[in-house]
Amino acid sequence: MNIEQKLQKAIYLSLPEQLSQLMSADDILVEKPKLNNFGDLSSSIAMNKHHLVSEDFQNPEELAKIIADNFNQQNQDIEARVAKPAFINFYLSDAVFWEIFNNLPNNPPNNLPKNEANYLSTERPSQKVIVEYSSPNIAKPFGIGHLRSTIIGDAVANLYEAVGYEVFRDNHLGDWGTQFGKQIVAIKKWGNEEAIAKSDNPVAELVKLYVKFHQEAEEDESLNDEARLWFKKLEAGDSEARRLWQACINWSLVEFNKIYQRLGVKFTENNGQGFSEAYFEKDLQQLIAELSEQEFVRAGENGAKLIFFPDDQYPPLMIEKADGATLYATRDLAADKWRLSQVRYRGENNEAPVIINEVGSEQSLYFQQLFKAEEMLGWYKAGERIHLKHGLYRFADGKMSTRKGQSIWLNEVLDKAQAKAEELSGDPETAKVLSIAALKWNDLKRNSQLHITFDWAEVLNLQGNSGPYMLYAYARAKSILRKAEEQGIELKRELSIDHQSHPDLNLETLEKELIQQLANFQKIIKQAQQELNPALLCNYLYTLASQFGSFYNKYQILQDSSGELALLRRDFRLKLVEELALVIKKGLNILGIDTLERL
Repeated sequence: MNIEQKLQKAIYLSLPEQLSQLMSADDILVEKPKLNNFGDLSSSIAMNKHHLVSEDFQNPEELAKIIADNFNQQNQDIEARVAKPAFINFYLSDAVFWEIFNNLPNNPPNNLPKNEANYLSTERPSQKVIVEYSSPNIAKPFGIGHLRSTIIGDAVANLYEAVGYEVFRDNHLGDWGTQFGKQIVAIKKWGNEEAIAKSDNPVAELVKLYVKFHQEAEEDESLNDEARLWFKKLEAGDSEARRLWQACINWSLVEFNKIYQRLGVKFTENNGQGFSEAYFEKDLQQLIAELSEQEFVRAGENGAKLIFFPDDQYPPLMIEKADGATLYATRDLAADKWRLSQVRYRGENNEAPVIINEVGSEQSLYFQQLFKAEEMLGWYKAGERIHLKHGLYRFADGKMSTRKGQSIWLNEVLDKAQAKAEELSGDPETAKVLSIAALKWNDLKRNSQLHITFDWAEVLNLQGNSGPYMLYAYARAKSILRKAEEQGIELKRELSIDHQSHPDLNLETLEKELIQQLANFQKIIKQAQQELNPALLCNYLYTLASQFGSFYNKYQILQDSSGELALLRRDFRLKLVEELALVIKKGLNILGIDTLERL
């Protein structure tokens, strides 16, 4: 039970009977006030709940004063004070802060299996989780736009693991669709397969061909008919179509895997490659036949098969074109049906998995249609299908377009970020970590649903609220610990301080802030997981690093110490620094950011 939970219980026991019988302790919101002069913790219960007992208490302030008086009669180490309009602010004594310090819960249990060493929770929810993210398109640029899905999805998967879920990480590669008919036509008419294979960037060559196809098709519409024919051949299993299609996949994966390696992103499914759209191609005709038996699946005016929704809640969802070609939705439905059939995805109580699709917000309507269709089919219940939305990177010309050949390639971004970081660090290996930290933090610290205007200066900013700033905070903490070891100072990892035995060991304000912030780590991890919001963790870590910066600048942690009290304070501060380093490292790792021991 953390301090907020203890305070909730104590406040509940201080409520007048008229109110306590209408609520529970869990209904009481306790939070840290924005300004320190308003206490260590605060509650607005009197304002939030006065309407329930307005006949017994004239106004919220009267109710707040009664709660505070009752609280102070029952508690010695925490003082309650009422502030306008009816806040109840709580001031914690040093004894309470020492208790919090002595029980900092940030070390994972030593008995966890090796593969669970990064888990922060011993809980193991029954339901399992599939996070589908990144999902670039074969033969298309792995552009800066894919960075958002890749790193947000990876961070969310890490958050779920941190609170105990078994997580499957899938990469639903876009390796099927009518665009491959166009790509095949372009390769056969203008391409050189040997030159593509030998190119430093085969995907770039494929993109050039794809762009040329569209340029030529604007003048010669018959090219589109030819492309449709080649895609039909691909669906029918034509050997030449399949050969060229597989070549596109192989060329693309070489480039994609280089990027994943640089980003430190790994997938668990299908030997790390992920289950692509084409993996489910063999199931499509049977799926369409089964869906066609449903009364809500009917032919449209042009003969295409559509899923119709009750009361026209959404526009109809097409699952088969009039010419028999399948669509993205068909393949998604096939994938989600297949997942239901896999025992390893089922929970301990045989429940379906939670599936999280990390995809741009421009596809919101599509996922609403998809999830409703799967609910109508009885496959998944509400809450088991989640669209985790992100806004887009934009630049001067608006949304990026492969068709016009305008795209910021992610490998170029990574190269430029690394070059900039190397200018600052002077070391290529250090620059690799710094540059990835800069890019990931620049994205994850924001509300993921907002659009980001792509700006080189902002992306590569290595100052302020940035990934490198966080790495410097961690490295500084580790430097202090190393210096202590070099000076022969033993780090007392099991240090516990009894306030009654050391009443003169008073805590400074900055020390209290650090203790309180460290104690909230697991709470923030859980909140970030529940809200699918890595930015909450970023905000927490940045606040912690800023507090540490103030603490570091104000106090000489390793100053010469004489006397029992001075030595005890030094040992306490060293332990505080160690806890802080541990939390920053764990937090950054959850965000997918590696740390550096020295900078």
